Amino acid sequence: MKYLCLICAETVMEGMSNDAAAKHFDEYAEFTQAIRNSGHYLSCNRLLPANAAITLRVRGGKVSITDGPFAETKEQLGGYYLIEASDLNEAIQVAARIPGAKLGCVEVRPIAEDRQTLQALGFLEPDNLR
Repeated sequence: MKYLCLICAETVMEGMSNDAAAKHFDEYAEFTQAIRNSGHYLSCNRLLPANAAITLRVRGGKVSITDGPFAETKEQLGGYYLIEASDLNEAIQVAARIPGAKLGCVEVRPIAEDRQTLQALGFLEPDNLR
């Protein structure tokens, strides 16, 4: 099963010294290589800071856009790993090793790959058309 590990923290990297940031990146490189080797790795990316984001909403057919994330929290989404794990317990064990978990939090969320979701997204024909 696939799990999305959302890494949330305060603006940590931007406030680190160059040496501390380099050490933190090294921890991520080691973690990424370890989950590649174990077969858990599917994808990952670091996101630009929240002030580079926009939030949009569509109401009554009209799009409204605001700068940045619309969340009243100090912790912001900073990146993610998409992993493969046999179950939630294994996904938690993998996510607990993400370096950002020491500085913020990691949300572990299963990816919907059930038949109904795949049909709704058009990846499978509805059962009644077979």
